[in-house]
Amino acid sequence: MRINRPSPSSPTAGFLRRRSSLPMWADLAWRVALVLGLIALVVVLHWFGRTGLRDNYDNQISFVDILYFTTMTVTTVGYGDIVPVTPQARLFESVFVTPIRLFVWLIFLGTAYNLFFRNILYRWRMARIQADLHNHIIVTGFGTSGQEAVNELLARGIDPREIVVIDGSERALELAEARGCNVLCGDSTRDRTLKDVAIHRARSMIVSAGRDDTSILITLTARHLSPRLPISIVVRNEDNELPARQAGATTVINPVSFAGLLLAGSTDGRHIADYMADLAGSGGRVHITERFVLPEEIGGPLSAIRTGLGVRIYRDDRPIGFWEDAARQLQTGDLIIEIVEEKTRLTPPSDE
Repeated sequence: MRINRPSPSSPTAGFLRRRSSLPMWADLAWRVALVLGLIALVVVLHWFGRTGLRDNYDNQISFVDILYFTTMTVTTVGYGDIVPVTPQARLFESVFVTPIRLFVWLIFLGTAYNLFFRNILYRWRMARIQADLHNHIIVTGFGTSGQEAVNELLARGIDPREIVVIDGSERALELAEARGCNVLCGDSTRDRTLKDVAIHRARSMIVSAGRDDTSILITLTARHLSPRLPISIVVRNEDNELPARQAGATTVINPVSFAGLLLAGSTDGRHIADYMADLAGSGGRVHITERFVLPEEIGGPLSAIRTGLGVRIYRDDRPIGFWEDAARQLQTGDLIIEIVEEKTRLTPPSDE
């Protein structure tokens, strides 16, 4: 079995992250402003405390002297035996040489950041994102199916910060991050990766790894860590639908089979496929939803519900059609499948 693993050279492999709310130019601007603000603060403090300073050149402290002294203090750790003694030379050192010196320091600091500080920053940001992950949706695999699933979730009004995408490709994660989702470059078949995205607090999980064997292994790992988590898995081969259910998937979707159903149904009427797509997509006039029976509906028939058109009941995981006798009396704990208008769509039931 071949598992798609993240490249070990990826600088963000294993770190949960989210796109910064600031654009790149704004992020750079506030860093520059911070540096200039700190230097300005030191200049002011030196100016008010200038009586404690001494200039060996003329024993007078001017603003240029203060500016020079500040820049030397901020950017160096000591003085050499050759120092500028004229105002023109000191102004040159302050205005021209200091930015160059700062640029050199930034090179060294950037190297230290890449080797050490960045990992600390990523871990700190990852801990903050993990703390915010509650009742979220995990999407493993951001190929064609994964992207379509995320696009549909966003179209249905799901906050992108409630979606976590796991993939081994940085290119795929960049696409997910551009949508505002949390992303993690990692291997979803490993316990550590799924624990990093707080699988024990997730609302549901979508598995679309691109290979049936990998998807089934991810499902086994997820079910081991979260026994009650609703898991939807995409398989390409009919023979793998049963193993996927045995691995713990609550919903198994075969895109090829579903497309075949739409094609076959269209032979009986040209509007059937359109209506099926209308039910499944976010842009249609009607939607098919699942919810628990309401207290005021218990004891009444499925046909009497007022939130939509009831088409099926799930009672103890047993499907009951609207035409069956058992649908004439709703019971506590029943799950109702109904067709509703866009404006009346209800939130899916939670297992909690």
